[in-house]
Amino acid sequence: MPNVKVRIGEPIDKALRALKKKVDKEGIMKSAKAHRFYDKPSIKKRAKSKAAKKRAKTAARRTARMGV
Repeated sequence: MPNVKVRIGEPIDKALRALKKKVDKEGIMKSAKAHRFYDKPSIKKRAKSKAAKKRAKTAARRTARMGV
């Protein structure tokens, strides 16, 4: 659980920004969104495969631009 200590005279906005940064860094929101609904193993496998294809396509496009 991320902690943010607020000092006397420190704006709440600054502390809130620091909290959001810590939550994002630890991946708490990403994990919560992933566990919001149950995904069948076949759906997870399909999504993982789709993401891998997208990464490969992007990498291929990047190397084509470089002229390698």
